[in-house]
Amino acid sequence: MDWTVGAYLAYLAVTIPLVVWVARTLSRHGKVFLADVFAGNDTLAEAVNTLLVVGFYLLNLGFVSLYLRIDAPVPDLGGLVETLSVKVGVVTLTLGALHFVNVYVYVFNAIRRRSRMESLRSAPVAPQGYLPPAQQYGAAYPAPGRA
Repeated sequence: MDWTVGAYLAYLAVTIPLVVWVARTLSRHGKVFLADVFAGNDTLAEAVNTLLVVGFYLLNLGFVSLYLRIDAPVPDLGGLVETLSVKVGVVTLTLGALHFVNVYVYVFNAIRRRSRMESLRSAPVAPQGYLPPAQQYGAAYPAPGRA
């Protein structure tokens, strides 16, 4: 008896709910971050969150579908468990790696930009000097300190 079809069904039964659970979790907790990024514009934050979830589903369900194929027949229940563990492990590692890259690129850069902007706002620069108005339209300003 060949267990290949059983491996396909078990793989889909594990990976599709996993992708749905991860998408819902990221969506729920990502709303807070997006609301902060978009400065309280909740409508825009919700729209971007929805677009990100759709992209997440397309990317990950497409990967799950492409990775469905099994090259060798699955001879027994032990082979089914081994095949399933490798396939689900690869999908899980891929989901985690994509999420890590996404968080690193967007979240940490947003935090770094915000801290730079706050440091610029908190320490204004004193005026360096004064330039008197020009005598006529288009006239050059005198060099600093020679006015």
